[in-house]
Amino acid sequence: MKSLRSLISSSAFVLMAGLLLFSGLIYAASEILLQRFVDGRLLVLAETLAEFVERQPTLFKNGGKDSAPTNELTQTATEQHFLPDVTHALRVFSTNGSLVWRSPHAAVVASLPPRVLEQVRLKNILFDTITMPDGTPARHLFLFLVAKNHVQYILQAETSLLHYQETLHGLVFLLTLGSGATLFVAWVGSLWLAKKVLAPIDALCRGAETMSDADLGKRLALDSPYREFRRLTQAVNSVLDQFQRGSEVQRNFCEIAAHEMKTPLTILQGNLEVALMKARTTQEYHEVLLNNLQQVDRLIALTRPLLTLAKFTSSKPPVSLVPLALEPLIQELVDELILLADDRQITLTFEAQSVPSILGDAQWLKQALINLLDNALRYTPSGGAVTVRLQTAGQEVTVAVEDTGHGIEPENIPHLFERFYRTDWARAKDSAGTGLGLPIVKEIMEAHNGSISVVSEVNKGSVFTLRLPALAQQPVSA
Repeated sequence: MKSLRSLISSSAFVLMAGLLLFSGLIYAASEILLQRFVDGRLLVLAETLAEFVERQPTLFKNGGKDSAPTNELTQTATEQHFLPDVTHALRVFSTNGSLVWRSPHAAVVASLPPRVLEQVRLKNILFDTITMPDGTPARHLFLFLVAKNHVQYILQAETSLLHYQETLHGLVFLLTLGSGATLFVAWVGSLWLAKKVLAPIDALCRGAETMSDADLGKRLALDSPYREFRRLTQAVNSVLDQFQRGSEVQRNFCEIAAHEMKTPLTILQGNLEVALMKARTTQEYHEVLLNNLQQVDRLIALTRPLLTLAKFTSSKPPVSLVPLALEPLIQELVDELILLADDRQITLTFEAQSVPSILGDAQWLKQALINLLDNALRYTPSGGAVTVRLQTAGQEVTVAVEDTGHGIEPENIPHLFERFYRTDWARAKDSAGTGLGLPIVKEIMEAHNGSISVVSEVNKGSVFTLRLPALAQQPVSA
């Protein structure tokens, strides 16, 4: 597994590669520019001599050196200012390659090689680099010249590349020194940066690693001036908050579930122990079995909603959201329950407006409505009414279940959607309830990106309202 510290430290190697590439480009560009400068100076000298020959085309016919150009041509003030350590030399050759004239600084050359003669005739201007007998490199320029009277010459300008090489060597030294110093600073800086960056992360890791279940109430503290680390600390603490809340909910859920299951299990155990204490008649055994069967039914009724809640508390709720029309679904459910309402002498009605479709899961939305209608029919007295209303509210579709039952006390309303919570009146009215119906409805609505709310008044009834986001209507194309 890669380390962030090694990644930060390896940035020095990336910088090294970049510096090597940059230094190579600088060296190559400098070499090209210096060579162009040297060639330009040679060309100026050659053209100067060519102008002299143009003005006096018969100058070299007599071979007199006194009448030929002097060393003033090669020792100008400009040369001394730019390249004082570089010696320039000039030579004039005939078209057959024999030496006609040379400047005072020029070494004696018997003739030009045939290869050079041929190339000069083809190109008119030829640059060439050679090594002198003393090992010093030199740059040559050959210029083919035809004077006005058709006298032909080959002019040669020569300069030493010693200063050229010394300049490049100095550039290499400077680039090496600068790159080395930069790499050293970058390496030290990367170590400092790695320590500065990783120290807060190490502190967070140590704090998180030493936490246990007993420390869930504690939060990590990080004294850092950088907002990124403060944000990281806040994110970690936020995760700890969620984990603590989830742990507390799970603990409470397990405690309450164990308590709810303890009662029927205790009754089962007591019935069996009493039945086994002495011989019983067939009728007595029958009564014991019936009582135990009731407790088993109670356990089953408790287990089913527990399994449902377990599904919805997982990371992926078991819903499949598809475009869904609510009116047919509610109408079908009301038709199924109307016989039960008539049997209890309760009026069950459905009032629907035209509403857009929603994204929903028909099975689970039906389960949520069944839970609400079951509570409404159970706690509404004979002669009462239960009304289901479907309508639009802004960008939402609402389903309201209204009853004329006992109502809910104000102090109980904030706790209605807590698991296993039941009001005292509900416990007295129906001891078989589990207190899980409304929490299941809440989980189903949250899985649909919706919500549930309740408005109630004692002795007047309650209204439970489901809110679901409406599906955006597609524009009709012309």
